[in-house]
Amino acid sequence: MYMNNWKIETKCIQEGYIPENGQPRVLPIYQSTTYKYNSTEHVAKLFDQETEGHMYTRISNPTVECVEKKIAALEGGVGALCTSSGQSAILTAVLNICEAGDHIVSSSTIYGGTYNLFAVTFKKMGINVTFVDQDASEEEIQKAFSPNTKVMFGETIANPKISVLDIEKFSRIAHKNNVPLIVDNTFATPILCNPFEFGADIVVHSTSKYMDGHAVSLGGAVVDSGKFNWKNGRYPMLTEPDESYHGVIYTEAYGSAAYIAKARFQYMRDIGNCMTPMNAFLTNLGLETLHLRMERHTDNAFKVAQFLNSSDKVLSVNYPMLADDPYNKLAKKYLPKGCSGVLSFRIKGGREGAVRFMDSLKLAAIVVHVADARTAVLHPASSTHRQLSDEQLVQAGIEPDMIRLSVGIENVDDIIQDIKQALEKV
Repeated sequence: MYMNNWKIETKCIQEGYIPENGQPRVLPIYQSTTYKYNSTEHVAKLFDQETEGHMYTRISNPTVECVEKKIAALEGGVGALCTSSGQSAILTAVLNICEAGDHIVSSSTIYGGTYNLFAVTFKKMGINVTFVDQDASEEEIQKAFSPNTKVMFGETIANPKISVLDIEKFSRIAHKNNVPLIVDNTFATPILCNPFEFGADIVVHSTSKYMDGHAVSLGGAVVDSGKFNWKNGRYPMLTEPDESYHGVIYTEAYGSAAYIAKARFQYMRDIGNCMTPMNAFLTNLGLETLHLRMERHTDNAFKVAQFLNSSDKVLSVNYPMLADDPYNKLAKKYLPKGCSGVLSFRIKGGREGAVRFMDSLKLAAIVVHVADARTAVLHPASSTHRQLSDEQLVQAGIEPDMIRLSVGIENVDDIIQDIKQALEKV
């Protein structure tokens, strides 16, 4: 059920679950691992994918299914798969179409956990990665591709550099090489940017961030645009019989939804990295107010960025809505409603100055999290990106004195006052 005539604010609330006569108005929590059927024939049809229904919560669950439908509707995709975390969503999105001997091209300015997944863990699986400067020319980025490249990856708003990906440029390069573009849209959310409109093929999310919005539920999502041509001869796992699942050929059985169907019936079945019903319920509550919160997050962050930009204690501010930000032009194109509530800045005094500032904050909390209702702060070089070498930190756009600030939805005057008093300690 995708009511395309609804505006996105209405979809946040109404999509995914519409109760019938006498049913609960609010999405119920189906806290069950399994489901009862009246005949072995019905169960057999479920396993043969000849009828709709749920057989085991690792593969699908009514609560989770409703959230998947809502997220797919918000992004404009043919289907979505919810996972246990954002990292798990990226793992699923890539391994669904990559295997030992394959290659990935990725922007270097990405979240540290994703960088490590690509550079270390995937390498152990026989999948190699080449990191590129996302701001380089198309000709320069093209040099990173090889005959075994299967995926191109980037983040709409990079964490924590807060750079903006030129999605159309990456899409052109990916499609020139007959590979899909996967975009992590976590910071922007579909409220601020829809990567499918600019040529992305697959979108991933850490729903633990703005979609949940309250730091109470882990989760991730993979969304399929349904537009990529999997029959181009490079993805036999989708166009040839899957012997592990009755010889199904996904492109024939599921058409435009072949990718997301395989992710569920093969990958999720075998790996089991599913979202729990309770976390899906909590994520849905967050999604219902996503459009309201993103408006406040972006408004507050812009005002905080302006304040920081005017402070003589601050060396530089990364927030693309600022007129002097190098990504301002791309932000106007891809993020006209704003650039989320996350910004980063460099402070005088080096690493020690950054630590003094953070330890002096009263309202903003030091937490290993980002993008929830409360203002939070983190030092990426010593936390989320701690595993990277100095050279890798530079590639990711991170300096030792960089601070990541996730601006919440509190009164912005209180947020700025807290920052002001902490800066006075530097």
